[in-house]
Amino acid sequence: LFAIFAFATCGGYSGGLRLSVDCANKSESDLSIDIAFAYPFRLHQVNFDAPTCEGKRREKLSLIGDFSSSAEFFVTIAVFAFLYSLAATVVYIFFQNKYRENNRGPLIDFIVTVVFSFLWLVSSSAWAKGLSDVKIATDPDEVLLLMSACKQQSNKCLPVRSPVMSSLNTSVVFGFLNFILWAGNIWFVFKETGWHSSGQRHAADTMEKQSSSYNQGGYNQDSYGPAGGYNQPGSYGQVGEYGQSQSYGQSGPTSFANQI
Repeated sequence: LFAIFAFATCGGYSGGLRLSVDCANKSESDLSIDIAFAYPFRLHQVNFDAPTCEGKRREKLSLIGDFSSSAEFFVTIAVFAFLYSLAATVVYIFFQNKYRENNRGPLIDFIVTVVFSFLWLVSSSAWAKGLSDVKIATDPDEVLLLMSACKQQSNKCLPVRSPVMSSLNTSVVFGFLNFILWAGNIWFVFKETGWHSSGQRHAADTMEKQSSSYNQGGYNQDSYGPAGGYNQPGSYGQVGEYGQSQSYGQSGPTSFANQI
């Protein structure tokens, strides 16, 4: 859905501007010069006629710039992202078993998602710069500077209508939203690959081995076992100078007194 909005707002754009040239000789004036342009913004191919204010002679001019590369790149990525999303949805719903077979489907999905995330970032950045250049090239004040009649102070050149760029601005916004959407989806596709669960199992096995090694050490043995003397009834154990256990008495107070 986001991809549709991205390529529709850019690829379906058409706009225009209107200029007015009021010559000193009113009969030579042209108060409504319409200049139309559209996607893919090959502005150098947009031609228009303007009065020269020197008799009835008119000059043929064209806008400046070719911004088709960034615009077409952006729209192409949006179209392919839409097609892949549509195909992936069909696979998720109807071919789930084949998708998970040998972990090949999630792996391909993960790689494609990473690639599209990168392409969305590049294409959106390129188109944002291209749109900025389109705005400058179609600025009525900039276009008036191309006319020879407007270089004479006796003539009045005015912009009548500027192009509306709201849909193109929206396309840039949707481009970066698509980047955020696809980049955020990398984590969820990564979990489908099995690498995430295998990493968790490896961490759990490591912790289990460490715990097992710890339990097999000195703390796993009963500190108050037979060697300590307290584990036997009626026996009072004492650890000697060199850590050897010494026992006093085997049968209660009488034995203890006799040994003393």
